[in-house]
Order: sequence, then C-alpha cells, then structure tokens
Amino acid sequence: MKIFSAEEIRAWDEYTIREEPIRSIDLMERAAEQCATWIEENFSACSSFNIFCGKGNNGGDGLAIARLLAEKGKEVQIHILEFGFPGTDDFQQNLARLHQYPTVQIQYIQSENHIYPIREGAVVIDALYGSGLNRKLEGLSAQLVQQINLSSNPIVSIDIPSGLFCDRSSKNNISIEADHTLSFTNKLAFYVAENDSKIGEVHLLDIQLHPSFYQYTHSQFETIEKHSIVQLLKKRNRFSHKGNFGHGLLIAGSVGKMGAAVLAAQGALRAGIGLLTCQIPGYGYQIMQSCLPEAMVNMDSKETHISSFPTNLSPFNAIGIGPGIGQNSDTVGMLESLLEKYKSPIVLDADALNILSVTPILLKKIPPHSILTPHPGEFSRLFGTSENDFDSIQVAIQKAKELNVFIVLKGHHSFIASPTGVHLFNTSGNPGMSRGGSGDVLTGILTSLLAQGYPSDQAVKIGVYLHGLAGDIAAQEHTEQGMSVTDLIHSMGAAWKQLIFRN
Repeated sequence: MKIFSAEEIRAWDEYTIREEPIRSIDLMERAAEQCATWIEENFSACSSFNIFCGKGNNGGDGLAIARLLAEKGKEVQIHILEFGFPGTDDFQQNLARLHQYPTVQIQYIQSENHIYPIREGAVVIDALYGSGLNRKLEGLSAQLVQQINLSSNPIVSIDIPSGLFCDRSSKNNISIEADHTLSFTNKLAFYVAENDSKIGEVHLLDIQLHPSFYQYTHSQFETIEKHSIVQLLKKRNRFSHKGNFGHGLLIAGSVGKMGAAVLAAQGALRAGIGLLTCQIPGYGYQIMQSCLPEAMVNMDSKETHISSFPTNLSPFNAIGIGPGIGQNSDTVGMLESLLEKYKSPIVLDADALNILSVTPILLKKIPPHSILTPHPGEFSRLFGTSENDFDSIQVAIQKAKELNVFIVLKGHHSFIASPTGVHLFNTSGNPGMSRGGSGDVLTGILTSLLAQGYPSDQAVKIGVYLHGLAGDIAAQEHTEQGMSVTDLIHSMGAAWKQLIFRN
C-alpha cells in the first residue's frame, strides 16, 4: 500500500472532488459516516461524546461526526478551539447544520478558562488538526491537548492525532495521545517508533478516494502487504531436487555464541533452501551437528572463532555472515577477504555489521545488492546517531543508494531502504519478537531466499514479511510475552501455508 505525503493527500482529495465529481462537503460527509459507523460499533455501550474541533476541515469532520452521533441518540458536546477567524467553508456549513440539533451542546474555547474537565466515561474525539499541520502546537492549542491527555477518557483521533506532522518528525512536540486513530490514507507518521505512544491503534477507513490517483501517482514509500508477497513466490516443480533450491553458506558462531549460528541455520532451512553449509569454529562442531543434522558443517582451523571460509566459493548461491562471529582480528581479516573475493549479494548482520562500523573502509567493498540487517544500535554505529526516526529513514535511503545495497532497519515496522526503487515498511511482526536471536533467524531466511534464486529486492521483501508473519503466528499460540525465538522458527511452516494457500 502506498504512503503519500501531506501534499499528495491533499492533491488526492482535490482530484477526487474534480474527477468523480463530488462536492467537498459531500466527501467530508462520506468520511464522517465511516468514522461515525466505526465509533458506534466500537463504543456501542457509550452514550456520551466530547468532540474537540479546530476550524479547518479536520474540525469540519468532527462537526459532521457529531451530527451523525446525535442522530443516533448520543449525547454530544462540542468544543471549538476559537482563534478569531471563521473557519473553512465546509466547517461553517457543518456548523450551520448542527444548529438544527438543539440537544448538541457547543462551547467555544477562547482562553484556558474555557477548558473544562471532561466528563468521566465520555469518549473524546480529537478533530483539532489534521495532516495539514505545519508547525508545532503552542499556547492555547498546546494547553488544550495537554488537558485532553491528562484525562482518563478513551481518545479517538480523526485523520491523525493533533500535533503530529504527517511526514516529518514531531519528536518532543506536544500532541494528542490517542487510543485509536481513524485515518483515510496511509501516513508515514504511523510507521515510526517515536510516534508509538501517540497514534494508538490505526484504522484505515475507505472513503472511496478516486482510484486513478492512487494507481498513477508514484510514492517514495509503501507498506508490504500479504497479497504482494503471494505474487512473488515461485511455484515448486514436481520433479525438483535439492539442487534446484540453492546452496547457501552461513558463516556464524564463536565460543559462547553458537546459539546464534544454530538459529540462523534453522531459519535458512525452514525458508526452503536446498543445501546449507555452515562455516563454524571447531568448538561448535558437535553443537551444530546434533542440533541440525540437515546442515553440512565446515570446521574452521580455529577452535574458538572463525578465521577463514571455504577456498572454493563457486558452489554457493548465497552467503550470510555475522550471527555470533565476534570481532577477533582473524575474523575481521576473514570478512575483508570475503568481501574482496565474493561478488554476489551477501547478507550481513550482527558482528559483521559491527566489524564494518569500526572498519568503514570495508563498506565500499560490499557486493552490489547485498542486504544489511542492522537493529537501531548497529545502525547508529554504522552510520552515526540520528536525532529522530525520520532522520534515520533518510540516512538509510542515502546509504542504500551510496553503497548500492538494501538496508533493513529492524523494528516493529522494519524499514527496507532500496538502492533504486520504492522504500518499504513491513506490516507483519509484533513486540514478542524483541528477543535475542530473532535477527539471526532473519539472516538465515534471507540467505536461503537469495540461494533459491530470488533477486535481492524480492528476497528482502519476502524474508522480512515471512519472518514477521511467523512471529505473529507464534504470538497467537504462546502470547507475545511467552513466545520464544524457537517458537517463531517452528511457526514458519504455518506462515508458508498462509502465503502458499492464500488463507
């Protein structure tokens, strides 16, 4: 699903009004009907609503919602933030319509003395500012938002929580802390961790904006959806053999960190690879062979760490490196030699990234279309600290283009920066995956998909989504608190079923 900027969202509204055609007030009514229906369905036991409105079109949405709730017999109280100007035409028209409903109370907030406590049990609807906001809240607006946040009432924001910018950072700014956000378009603000406490649960409501605009307007960002993954999957031929599904080399493990190697190898095998060879220190031989008899093992000459890789790399269709390898000087030299010798895409994770961060000259040697999978800490060590999540996104985009690689900035909505195409946010996964070893599994999955012949742009998209989907299935069975990384691995078969059989 495409993610449009605030300017593009405004253009989409205008395009719909012109091309459908439909009057702007009727498009607003369509949006209000969707919101009112959702509110009634989800707060059916509540009879009292406090709606806070600005005097722009977001406030017009709020007024229309108020009228629709009043028609259903709900007790509605409206609070209009007054700044001495009349408001938009659609706002004024909806305000005039409300005067026909004498039971609806309308109060104007002209100073902090007009900010009254919210009745206990009432649902708060935030329609103060929409996605067109271009400066942080100050003065009376900020005071009002703070007062709303201090209440214990459930808060539903319309379009976007007031105070948040649509496509740039609002970090440390005052904004509504919504429990639910009812939006009509996908927004970049919904996918960054810094807004997590503000947006609550996001619900995208279809108000039938014109489909042609969506189809023909390019977007820099998109979300990964299940249907798009299904379209990428290759069908397995009935007469296939193991050689048809690639041979991967996984370079992983050191003393005390063989678990990372095992988890990565399990991820690779569960992702469908034909053959897997694991380059591990001599210390880990019995561990790997007993845990994973399906994997072949190539023992390093060093007992405690990895210092080399197979002399002949031609049998391998893909290489993954990093989980648990440590940063021994021998290992650093091994990574440098590998980057000089192997010219096909490599998956780099964990200690491979840490080595790159202290030896940045190696970044230029990474093969084109390789996949880097840093968590936020590794990302900061690699490319420097960013002031906010939006800056991190831009740095990831810049570095992906500069190095001609794919960068997976891991998180709840993992962000995939592409060297050439559209940049992606993942929609699968949950906080239960925030455990040591989860990233090792992803390394194995990505290595497996590359080995099976998926180009990097498809492998990274499928792999990140599959990893999150398996995590979601594991959480459903074991809860986010109770699930383990091993549960995630065991759920990969069920994840494949959902994708292959389109359930």
